[in-house]
Formats: sequence, C-alpha cells, structure tokens
Amino acid sequence: MALIKSISGIRGTIGGEVGDNLTPLDVVKFSAAFGSWLMKNSKATNKKIVVGRDARLSGPMVDSLVEGTLVGLGMNVINIGLASTPTTEIAVQKEQACGGIIITASHNPKQWNALKLLNEKGEFLSDKDGKEVLSLAASEKFSFAQVEELGQVVCKNDYGQIHINDVLNLDLVHVDAIKKANFRVAIDCVNSVGGLVLPSLLKALGVKEIAELNCEPTGCFAHNPEPLPAHLTQISEKMKEGGYDVGFVVDPDVDRLAMICEDGSMFGEEYTLVSVSDYVLRYTKGNTVSNLSSTRALSDVTVARGGSYSAAAVGEVNVVTKMKETNAVIGGEGNGGVIYPAAHYGRDALVGIALFLSLMAEEKCKVSELRKRYPAYYISKNKIQLTPSTDVDAILRTMKDKYKNERVNDIDGVKIDFADCWVHLRKSNTEPIIRIYSEASSMDKADALAQKIMKEIEEISK
Repeated sequence: MALIKSISGIRGTIGGEVGDNLTPLDVVKFSAAFGSWLMKNSKATNKKIVVGRDARLSGPMVDSLVEGTLVGLGMNVINIGLASTPTTEIAVQKEQACGGIIITASHNPKQWNALKLLNEKGEFLSDKDGKEVLSLAASEKFSFAQVEELGQVVCKNDYGQIHINDVLNLDLVHVDAIKKANFRVAIDCVNSVGGLVLPSLLKALGVKEIAELNCEPTGCFAHNPEPLPAHLTQISEKMKEGGYDVGFVVDPDVDRLAMICEDGSMFGEEYTLVSVSDYVLRYTKGNTVSNLSSTRALSDVTVARGGSYSAAAVGEVNVVTKMKETNAVIGGEGNGGVIYPAAHYGRDALVGIALFLSLMAEEKCKVSELRKRYPAYYISKNKIQLTPSTDVDAILRTMKDKYKNERVNDIDGVKIDFADCWVHLRKSNTEPIIRIYSEASSMDKADALAQKIMKEIEEISK
C-alpha cells in the first residue's frame, strides 16, 4: 500500500511487504534509528524517552515494538499510554526526556499508523535532524545494549490530567466566565484519545451538559477521521436539533480542531486559528504566523490588532521556527491547528477549545454570529497531475517570473499575492503533482483563479 518517510517520522499502512508498508521490521528499524540518534545528539543528558499513542487498532502492536526496541538500545521508556500528540509533547518537557515518539497517523484512516518524532523540547525535528535520522535508518548501523545495560519501562497514565491542568492555568482561559455562561457543548472525538480527554477538559471548565459522539477510544473510526465538512454530518445534524451552543471535533491525535455553529453550519477549519488569535491579540499585543496555504484572514485580524503577520513554509516545524524568529504570541495552520507558546510550541486542540470558550463567554453571542465578524474568504484546493518526466521546478520558476510584478513568496513553492486574492503552487515530494490552493472573497472567484493558473501551467508543461 504505502510507506512514507519524512523528516518528521515514518508513516504507512499496516501489513504487506517490508519497505513498502509499515511492517514490524520497519517499525523496529526506524525506532532504532531515532533512539540511536537521540542518544548521540540530544542536549538532554539522560536516556529517557516518552512514548504515547492514539487509539487506532494497530497501536498496541506498534507500541510494543517501539518500546522493546528502545529498551534494547539501553533507553528508559516513559510510556504514557493512550495520549494525544500535544499531551506527549508536554510530557517530554516535564520528564526532561531526550525526546519522544507519538504513535499516530493523525487524520489518516484506520489502516495507517506512524511514528512522529520529538526532540528534547517536545517539538518536531528540524529538516537537518530529520534527514540524519533517515540516513541512519537507511544504513541500519545500530548498536544495541548488553544485557546489564538494557533500559527500563515506567508507565505513567496521568498526563492527560496534567495537560488539562496546564490548560486551566493559562492566563487567558477564563474558567469562571465559562462556568457562568452555562454552555451546552457537543463533541465528536472519532473514537480515539479525544474521547478520554475532551469530556474531562470540558467538565473542568464548568461545562455541565456535553453530548458525546464517538468518544469510546476503540480505534474503529466512525467516519473519515480528517475533520473536514464532508465528514462531519453526524455532529452537524446533532447541532441542528437545537439546544447546543457549539460543537467541537478533533482528529485522532487531538492536534486539529474544527468547530460547528449552533445551527449546524461549519465555523470553518481555517477560522479556528483566526478566531482564537483574535481573542489572544486582544490581551497580548504581538505578532502571528501561519503557513503559506492558510487564509489571509489571520493577517487581517493581526494588523487590525496592531501586530505583524508572517508566513512560513507548510509544516508545523516551519511554523514554529518562524514563530520563534518573530516572537509571535500565537500561530498555527489553517487545518485547525492552534500553536500557543504560552502553553507550548505544538498544535493543541485542548488549548484551542479553552480559548474559544473564553472568547464565547466574553462575546455573549451565537457562534454563527461570531463567525460573521471575521473577514470572509474561501479557499479552493486543486492539483495537477503531471508526467514523471515533467520538470516541476522549471514550471514554478516560469510562474514566478510571469507574476514578478505581484507579491511573490518562493520559500515553499510559489505563492502569488494579488490585491484581493492569492494562489499557492507547491510540488509534491512523492509524486509528479502540483498542488494549487487559491483564496478569494467567494468560492467562485477562488475556483476561477485556480482554473486560470492550472491552464497556464498546462501550457507551460507542453
């Protein structure tokens, strides 16, 4: 089926042939490579490593392979069990470990799993570090510990509550105001670890009535786990029944957040970050960052609040790097990923929920009305399939030159900013495809811009 190796880890489908899928041998090889690299390169002096996983069906099998391999290297594993990606990131920091592995394929379907790799800061690896791990895996030059030097395993199952406590202690999370608002909330946790932590978070915030959809962490996803509108019909229908103020949807590892309005309409995944950032900027003057493929609305609200907006290349590690460079007070990605440095440098749906409920308590209006207060943009997502012989880099250079009189950013493909719209062209690293994202004030205009650019690319490729 598929095996994808990248600087952030390895992911693939379970079963099949070694090297073509995520088989036990592949799991062991990459666990050994990462563990070996950590012991040589981590700034932490101990041999502790944190391991957490989402609830997908292959999780226990992959977890046992990862744990055994790391112990075999002589590392001491802090296994935090079923835990979200942001929870695992926090655990790395609190344990002062040399790194961490999150066993999750994020929004991919149940046949997928992956190893996400964290450094001693609980953050994803840099491009340089990730390539070193991949090179070590390819060489298979590992040295395992003698029997007297084998590592040990310690299980800690309280990090979900520790994570919640950290969220409650954030200055801009107004617990008393949320309690007084008496919100009624619906949640969809797609039968993964969100079902363990979201109800506890909401109860701690004083939400007394919670409609729990797909909150049993069975790993049998009730629908496609990517939180896109087409997959969220169940919670949308629940909201249409009336009586609930807001709906929250997370992906299997709880680093992406989508919201549903009280009438069942979509708040818009792009506007998760926009709304939460607008709230943070009210109280904390500063800058924001998102990736090049995210909505212009974040720039609009940032400038309106007296801050400066910067764009980063696509990828969480790139956004975090740019946030640190610009001292951003909040940032993230348009896929519903909120990164709030006051908590930690990682996408965190729990932080997003707590800040959004604080915003709701302050605004005292319907969520659909709140959504209308933000600039209205629409994104069209397309791609062009090219032949393997096509020189994609040459096409991007040509497009950059063609639109040199517009604002052009080429840190990640080519993004062309027009006065009232933009288009972002990115090549795939795994197949001859150019992805084309365009945004405008209406979906028709966004689609028209995408079609215009696609025709120009097709002419160039001939």
